[in-house]
Amino acid sequence: MSATIVSQTLGHPVGKIVAVHLSYPSRAAQRGRTPKEASYFLKAASSLTGPGEVVRPEGTELLVFEAEIALVIGRAGRNISEEDAWSHVGWVIAGNDMGLLDFRAADKGSNVRSKSGDGMTPVGPQLSDATKVDPATLRIKATVDGKVVQGDSSSTLLFSFSHFIADLSRFMTLEPGDIILTGTPAGSSVLQPGQTVTVEVFSETDPSLTSGELTTTVVAGPALADIGSAPAADDKQRIDAWGSREEAGLEPEFELTPELRERLSNVAVATLSSVLRKHGYANVSIDGVHPIVAGTKIIVTARTLRYVAHRPDLFKAKGGGFNAQKRAIDTVNEGEVLVMEARGREMAGTLGDILALRTKVRGPGRHGVSNVFYLYLRDPDGLRVEIYT
Repeated sequence: MSATIVSQTLGHPVGKIVAVHLSYPSRAAQRGRTPKEASYFLKAASSLTGPGEVVRPEGTELLVFEAEIALVIGRAGRNISEEDAWSHVGWVIAGNDMGLLDFRAADKGSNVRSKSGDGMTPVGPQLSDATKVDPATLRIKATVDGKVVQGDSSSTLLFSFSHFIADLSRFMTLEPGDIILTGTPAGSSVLQPGQTVTVEVFSETDPSLTSGELTTTVVAGPALADIGSAPAADDKQRIDAWGSREEAGLEPEFELTPELRERLSNVAVATLSSVLRKHGYANVSIDGVHPIVAGTKIIVTARTLRYVAHRPDLFKAKGGGFNAQKRAIDTVNEGEVLVMEARGREMAGTLGDILALRTKVRGPGRHGVSNVFYLYLRDPDGLRVEIYT
């Protein structure tokens, strides 16, 4: 087992396992966000293993793999400079940051249950001497059932290996045997029982400097004990785990394209309502709305902000600051309309001059927002539209 190999090389057990969240531009692009600073989480040392099998418990579906370059600390240090950081690395090895994302929501960001289970950190099978490795020319590759699914270079990292070491050592002493999992590139996904994932780390300038092939096979196991949080997966978790809506087998998100917008503009509202009713969508129209300029059509995506009765007991926690009302108004973009539903109360304070003015200021040239803001209010005669221009 690779954990044993690491321990034998060091002469003592493996220490902390620190994992980096986002570090490769390809992964950041896939997630739709690029971090300004590195962030980390801890994995239990008991999750460490070598090549072999990993169990997916019955009742779970999102067992993920993440091929990573793992750094093994060889020399202790605290407050290490970036210039001196690589001298504290003893060895480089292949790592696989596996996890059961069915438990990620319950972890609330800690990853304790989702990523620290036994066998969830395979490393190995060979250690490469860090003194012989150029940290800027390391290659990571992963295959699933023989097909290449991940591949990237340490030269593309958002933050260098030395940055991770210097950053972490500000807070904790890095000790021999500590392992830093340095993040994964795009391409990680979900594994099913019977599938095999293989990870390899090697030098781009000297392929003889290699970790060897770290191979892990997924096997089905019994359900976990019925205590604590149960496994649960929603579409967001599935998309994160698989890498995309398409890979997760989900329907594509609706997109109001210019072509579709043009086609809808030539169809009568009555026709649209009739078609929607045939598909089971009744009560989908808002009656009594009239444009200020006769003949004007609005074909946009709509979001609804619903107001509830005043709750003095909740206002301090929910109503102040950058609350839901302000967030909704601040995120109305071009091609969108914000519907404010105020329980039919005409006197409800739904907008106000300040927020209306803010919407206008956020107009074209800054955020692509229309200078016209539509506010829907119910009155005894139905609905009317107030427009701030």
